Amino acid sequence: MLMTDKPYTFGLNTFGDLAFHDDGSAMNGDQTLQQVLQEAQLADQLGIDIFALGEHHRPEFAISSPEVVLGAMAALTKNIKLGTAVTVLSSDDPVRVFERFSTLHGLSNGREQIMIGRGSFTESFPLYGYDLEKYNDLFEEKIAMWDQLLQHKKMNWKGKLTQKLTDTMVYPMLPKNETIETVVGVGGSPESIIRAVYYDYAVMIAIIGGEPVRFKPYVDLYHRAVREFNKTERPLGMHAHGIILDDAEEAKEVGWKYIRAEMDRIGIDRGWAPMTRDRFEFEIDKGSYYVGTPEQVAQKLAKNMQALDMQRFDLVYGTGGQLEHQRLATIENYGKRVIPRVKELLGGK
Repeated sequence: MLMTDKPYTFGLNTFGDLAFHDDGSAMNGDQTLQQVLQEAQLADQLGIDIFALGEHHRPEFAISSPEVVLGAMAALTKNIKLGTAVTVLSSDDPVRVFERFSTLHGLSNGREQIMIGRGSFTESFPLYGYDLEKYNDLFEEKIAMWDQLLQHKKMNWKGKLTQKLTDTMVYPMLPKNETIETVVGVGGSPESIIRAVYYDYAVMIAIIGGEPVRFKPYVDLYHRAVREFNKTERPLGMHAHGIILDDAEEAKEVGWKYIRAEMDRIGIDRGWAPMTRDRFEFEIDKGSYYVGTPEQVAQKLAKNMQALDMQRFDLVYGTGGQLEHQRLATIENYGKRVIPRVKELLGGK
């Protein structure tokens, strides 16, 4: 592979899938939250760069309030960055989101990061009283409001879908010259790429199926937009599902049991056909699942990061729940063996 001096960032994502004890019994929501806290501590000890939580409002997930969990993590960890993946800004109040993250800023000594998005899951819209027909308009207005909230100034704001603020300071204030690191999560919309560049935010692409190289046009669009808007090049990132175990066949069988089950549950709402074994094997071989031994995963990951010019990768672990020891083994292998190997293959920092 070509050598590069680019720095790389490697993270872990979880949506709080209800996990399983090693005896096969299901964990409840409280037990899953405690499990995730333990996993964040392990990731911190391993030197993984970021731990990010999804926001979901469904029975199979334990995390509906990521910032609360991140606040608990802040007290248990020392170095790892603590983020979301994603905060559904469209169905939230940007002022309240700012208050929660500026609080997290203080609790974590500035280790917080927010990833904002329109939301590929839409349960939060009716839950909080938002009209799904205004899906795009809500995000357009709220990202603009969010950007103003980061400016350390009194808010003078009058929106069509948001509140009116006149000479209003929002508290707690961030320390001078500090901000809340903001990333835009993108699912495959060109407009989302353009919007992120316009606001000068980094981009994280969710690649959850198919050959990753199909997202190359979005990467090219990002670079063109940066030039046209005269903005700063921010690190591009992607996230994808994975299971990393010492035995390749075991990793596949765990993935077939849990990833397939989760995708089929989601597919019921989205009209997807049930996953076939051939499709699953394709995703491991050429697609977007990083399932196998540490060396297999590292080789595939390095190849795709180089092909897409990515500087960040987040592994979505624990998909479908999985047994406690399987989740921990994936994190251990990712931190100790995959990340160093990928850096070696890419020749980066």
